[in-house]
Amino acid sequence: MLLVRYKVRMSEAGVHFFDRLSGLNVLLDEVKVPAERISRAPRYLSVALTNACELRCAYCYAPKHASSLDVDRVVAWAVELDAAGCLGVGFGGGEPTAHRQFVELCARVAESTSMAVTFTTHGHRLTPAVTDALRGSVHFARLSVDGVGPTYERLRRRPFAAVISAAGLLRSVAPIGINAVVNADTIGELDDLSAFAADVGASELLLLPEQPTAATPGISDADAERLVHWMRTARPQVRLAISRSGLESLVPAVEVIPGEHPLDAHMHVDAAGVLRPHAYASAGTPIEDSILDAVQALREAA
Repeated sequence: MLLVRYKVRMSEAGVHFFDRLSGLNVLLDEVKVPAERISRAPRYLSVALTNACELRCAYCYAPKHASSLDVDRVVAWAVELDAAGCLGVGFGGGEPTAHRQFVELCARVAESTSMAVTFTTHGHRLTPAVTDALRGSVHFARLSVDGVGPTYERLRRRPFAAVISAAGLLRSVAPIGINAVVNADTIGELDDLSAFAADVGASELLLLPEQPTAATPGISDADAERLVHWMRTARPQVRLAISRSGLESLVPAVEVIPGEHPLDAHMHVDAAGVLRPHAYASAGTPIEDSILDAVQALREAA
């Protein structure tokens, strides 16, 4: 295990200190960083480890063709990005715990880098044995909860009691956040979702306006307006965040670094090994030998 307690990232915004164990972020925005010293990597990388998922949510935007990333390749990307100033890597899918080497991957990235390791899960594959194995390798976890009670059970076809149990298991590993797709089914349950997040000890509620897919049109204009109004007027006990959806400029949500360029903040790797600006993007750059080469190519194409 590396002995580094914190790492430093250089950006146009200043000098950023980060401690993955406590989650502490300190930005010295009065420091002007020379262009040649600005970190090459994005601040955060999300990785879809696999497209596999046993749930069949009609509004899921993840690709449905079978793909899965090689663990050695992902670890090599993480090491390269860590040295170039990336602060965290988040594993998703599909369902990341469906990847046969998921636990091993988290441990290897935590041991070989100073980045925070996070993941997003539906929670239904979690067991005490899995969470025991993840403890010490994961620094934050997100649980996907679309609606509460009967709404969740209708959409996800799993018992709501099981997701409550999953939240408890995740909380034994690391701090947690709740993710929720917002659509016609869940727009009326935002108060209940924020209360659920507080009840299970989550620190954040991340709202994901439904994206268009081959089967669904995405969130309606009317429901998008209701979401914006709720975020402007609600007083939840947890902090709010919203995905990159076109609504983020309209709502008072968490902004880690004000004015940060989107490609400096975050990039996404899909399960086929293509680097994209974000998970919803339709085009990207295939990663060949170096992920930093793909990062540069993606920036030049923007």
